[in-house]
Amino acid sequence: MPNPVCVDVRDVHKSFKRGIETVDVLNGLNLQVQENEFVSLMGPSGSGKTTLLNLIAGLDRPTSGEVIVQGERVSSMTETQLAAWRTRSVGFVFQFYNLLSVLTAYRNVELPLLLLPLSAAERKKQVMTALDIVGLSDRVNHRPGQLSGGQQQRVGIARAIVTDPALLVADEPTGALDAKSADDILDLLGELRKSLKKTIIIVTHDPRAAARADREIHLDKGQLVDAR
Repeated sequence: MPNPVCVDVRDVHKSFKRGIETVDVLNGLNLQVQENEFVSLMGPSGSGKTTLLNLIAGLDRPTSGEVIVQGERVSSMTETQLAAWRTRSVGFVFQFYNLLSVLTAYRNVELPLLLLPLSAAERKKQVMTALDIVGLSDRVNHRPGQLSGGQQQRVGIARAIVTDPALLVADEPTGALDAKSADDILDLLGELRKSLKKTIIIVTHDPRAAARADREIHLDKGQLVDAR
């Protein structure tokens, strides 16, 4: 019996204004991702991959259609509701880590928790748990400049999971890494999916990264052209 649906994208259109011209990025796209599924989004530049990821993560809104995540209609939320929903429900992993260079690994991972009603002791427990999961509990006081690229991405992943969200979204998570570090990060994502039952959606240009997923979804000109 298949797992329940985590992400349900229904007849989604997304267009942008460029001067007087309207540019259609997504055209009536439908997609379902099950809970605890690892999905990769592939396609040429401009195919709509990152736009789709941003809609699923509540960073943007569709022009029409619906985006439902774990039964919540994300596409209909107000900005205030979206901000609260993102904090508790989605973890973000970025290509260039998006860490604050003046903060230690500990403080970078702690940032999302500052938006929640937690005590310092509760925050510390969650931060240390997240850093332990990614294998960096011995680097809590290191700043990003003192860490390798792979270690910085691990800090980024710890920050993404520190609120224990059901969904992780990653935009080119291995794009700035060498082959060995990229493999290590993909191993880690696979382990998070298995041990913590996370649903993971990544955008990638790397066929090796895409092959690690349960399902490769290919987009072209704003539509799904292949879903293996």
